[in-house]
Amino acid sequence: MDAGGSPSGDPSPGSPESSRRGLGTEERETPEERPGLRERGQAVAAGEGRWLRGCMEPPAPEGGGGGPGLSADTFPLLFDSDGRLVRESQFRKLIFKEGGVDPSIRKDVWKFLFGMYPCTSTTRERKTLALELYVRYKMMKCRWQALMPSSRRMRVDETDTELHEAAFTYQQTGGACNLKGQEVDLSEEKSEQMTFIELQAKVYVDRQRINVHELHEAIRIIDKDVPRTERVLDYYQNEGVINLMVLRDILITFAAFHPDVSYAQGMNDLVSRFLEVLDSEVDAYWCSTFYFEKMSFDFKEEGLIRKIKGKIRPELPSTNNDYTFELFICAAILLEKKQLLLKCADEVELIQFTNGLQGALNLDRVLERAEQAFFNYCNKSVMDCFKKLCTEPKKKGFFSFKLMDLFS
Repeated sequence: MDAGGSPSGDPSPGSPESSRRGLGTEERETPEERPGLRERGQAVAAGEGRWLRGCMEPPAPEGGGGGPGLSADTFPLLFDSDGRLVRESQFRKLIFKEGGVDPSIRKDVWKFLFGMYPCTSTTRERKTLALELYVRYKMMKCRWQALMPSSRRMRVDETDTELHEAAFTYQQTGGACNLKGQEVDLSEEKSEQMTFIELQAKVYVDRQRINVHELHEAIRIIDKDVPRTERVLDYYQNEGVINLMVLRDILITFAAFHPDVSYAQGMNDLVSRFLEVLDSEVDAYWCSTFYFEKMSFDFKEEGLIRKIKGKIRPELPSTNNDYTFELFICAAILLEKKQLLLKCADEVELIQFTNGLQGALNLDRVLERAEQAFFNYCNKSVMDCFKKLCTEPKKKGFFSFKLMDLFS
């Protein structure tokens, strides 16, 4: 398997197999161990939560239109008594169709939404999984730092006094070895389990080959991009500027252990959002990693070339299966600002115009337009598929056409 994936025979940290590892002899979690479970059970007994058994839809979010689809009150009701997210389809519907996520629960929601925690994992399994991910990330980070000690400190233009001082402080205080915002159970009772997890993480990390020359080039680009990240955000203001050092470490660790993707310009802005919301170095790394793995082609050289030149890979059918919702959002923005874009006289004006779009877009209108375009595309693709099946010469057989033709 490539360096970016899990070694053969070693389940990925985010997989259900990994989350269940070492749990075979543990007891099931009792209601007393989970605060609020007894109260929720009483609500179910009273008939308020019968939808958990598939009989009813969950209660509508309070506050009517305009409020978040997935509220702090609704989110716990999507789990069963063991902590499994059993209503995954409803979970996604509330987020994507009913109005988003309440900011107060966004940290917990994103861990499920981006694949850090499997929906089938229990509360107890997630505790173990969080520990596994913590140990593995820390060893991965220490590995590239040991190979390239000179790269532990960010190369910053001395004219940027604030960032230059932050980089110096981060290195002097040992920030490069500590992990931001991570809370894990490192009690003595976990010592035996911790020993096994550390051994397993060490085996995984030692199997990965790091191309120092390629990583050095990636770090050079990262050190140029990180200072350009949205430093106007409160998260990076004043003492928060040190969070840019954390962002840098996440990007370098990903590039070191995913050489097929490495680093592409723009990743810093995506990971920045994960770090700002989750406020945890480990959680931000794993959530962004699972996202990048799903979208890895778009960050590889051939994917970037296809985007720039507008070419479709020859092996794809006429309907481009690689189209994602992000593409329709981009198209909606272009259509929304079409008249203003056509007034740009040269590339300089075009760049100035696009940079000025930040914070000036009507997001609701853009998303509505992108959603409509996406559904229209899907409907047309389905209709074209059936038209093709209907116009093809019918094969002689017992049925007018074989059922498998619909899936070929």
